[in-house]
Amino acid sequence: MRTVSDLELLQYMRSHKLAVISTLGADGSPQSALVGVAATDTFRIIFDTVSTSRKHANLVRDPRVAVNFSGPAEQTLQYEGVAAAVSSSDPRDAAHREAYYLVWPDGRARLNWPALAYWRLEARWLRFSDFDRGPLIFERRFDVTAR
Repeated sequence: MRTVSDLELLQYMRSHKLAVISTLGADGSPQSALVGVAATDTFRIIFDTVSTSRKHANLVRDPRVAVNFSGPAEQTLQYEGVAAAVSSSDPRDAAHREAYYLVWPDGRARLNWPALAYWRLEARWLRFSDFDRGPLIFERRFDVTAR
């Protein structure tokens, strides 16, 4: 089975500015939304939203999250992880905000939104599939204690 390097995985993630984020509603039902994303060198995903959104309330209650990057053609990356809030002003979170602004420079203009919220997703598992080349299916698990 062919492996996929970390660099290839990151390049694939970074080739997408949008991804579908799935969270769990209060009743356990899945809820998904398309959001603008940025990926860090450590496979973290950063995005912003408003604190009045369903996904924000869901992540506050239950930080488990799934993300899907899709295309081109029959390529996809499934990502499961855990979410943590990112401060919009704390200097300790500046690197996460800056990673987001590299992809979404207009994100700085949203800093004055009263309900703006940032989230950081920590990868636990991912699966990259490319049925145009294969099928090529590659899975990776992340050591949660090493992060």
